[in-house]
Amino acid sequence: MKRSLQRHLSMTLGGTIVLAGLAAALASFGLAYSEAKEFQDDMLRQIAMLDIRDTGKFPSPELSHRDTEKIPISDPESHIVVIHLPRDSMPAWIHLPRDSMPAWFAGDLLPGFHTLNTGSGDLRVFVQETETGARVVVAQLTEARDELAIDSGLRTLIPLLLLIPVLAGLIVRIVRSELTPITRLSRSLDEQPADRPQAIPDDGLPDEITPFVHAINRLLARVNLLIGQQRRFIADAAHELRSPLTALSLQAQNLLHAESLDAVRERVVPLREGIERARHLSEQLLSLARTQVSVAEVSVVDVSVMARELMAERLPLAEAKSIDLGLEETTPLFIHGSWEALRLIVSNALENALKYTPEGGEVTLRLLSDERGDVIEVMDNGPGIPIQERERVLDAFYRVPGAEGEGSGLGLAIAREAAIRLGGVLSLHERPGGTGLVFRYRQGHEK
Repeated sequence: MKRSLQRHLSMTLGGTIVLAGLAAALASFGLAYSEAKEFQDDMLRQIAMLDIRDTGKFPSPELSHRDTEKIPISDPESHIVVIHLPRDSMPAWIHLPRDSMPAWFAGDLLPGFHTLNTGSGDLRVFVQETETGARVVVAQLTEARDELAIDSGLRTLIPLLLLIPVLAGLIVRIVRSELTPITRLSRSLDEQPADRPQAIPDDGLPDEITPFVHAINRLLARVNLLIGQQRRFIADAAHELRSPLTALSLQAQNLLHAESLDAVRERVVPLREGIERARHLSEQLLSLARTQVSVAEVSVVDVSVMARELMAERLPLAEAKSIDLGLEETTPLFIHGSWEALRLIVSNALENALKYTPEGGEVTLRLLSDERGDVIEVMDNGPGIPIQERERVLDAFYRVPGAEGEGSGLGLAIAREAAIRLGGVLSLHERPGGTGLVFRYRQGHEK
């Protein structure tokens, strides 16, 4: 399932903002509620102190409720009660207009804050003792206190609750704006010509996207290089095919003008050789094309058995040139890979070695394994290849200047392509102890 980065970022950031905003709102509400309660307690304390200093002058609103057995306060606008208790006496009067002691009040309350339960609700009571031993009691309904505290807390929530949707909208807009360069890059890539892709400009891009764009540009450079190689390969292939076909056409015309059967036989020989070269070149082109595009089946290949089969096929050619074709192996070699690809590598190496090794020479196929991997080597005592040409000869249709013998220059290119497909390394080296060449294919052990 595809995932939208823009939607994911918007949901993640928006959800985080909403959760953080709600947490902040709850914390703000709690702090405001607690602060309001402390403020109300402080207000009760200040009223008590003011009343002590100015007894009888503290403005106290009238209570409309006269049922002191239930609750002495019923006016929501004057829900603070102040009671004066003389020293060493039971409460005899109330500072507020009242005829008797309220039932909720107990005369033995200690100085400080208390929460008392009455028949009409809880009361928050503050008891203050004066220097003369008298006491002042200031009481307030907790319901009224809670209402004021809740209202105060809710007022702090309003800005946060209004801010959350604004932030969510801004996040969506910012994410969309920040991802706009990616949309612009994709549009630029879509507009690129398929045969000549160009590098994408990285001006004005965020630092996080720039490495990604540089990687795309490096990929486009490799694609351009590959396209150039393919064009050169097609041009070289057309040139290589045109030469033998032109020769065949001329030889066929000459054959029509033959005046005797012996002349026909004489002219058929180069015609047949030209046909054989054209067939061999076509087969090599097909092999290279198959190697490049095919998905090889991977298995454990018995290279020892394969080597003996290939040597047996080429033994007549070796005998015709009196070449000593031998095999060296310390132990049977098994390689994890494609049988067809390994066969292409070994057969091309043997063909090249037999082609360029002079009569009476030696060609040895070596199979070995060391700590770095499995190795297939074909060693000959031919003219070898100059060190500066050993990489070039791996390119298609490249032949060493001045090299003897006919060839299309595709054998080593096919072998290298097969080696790349197998994940191995193909390399050419000087034969130790004399002239000649060592063709080496190395493949790491399967992990």
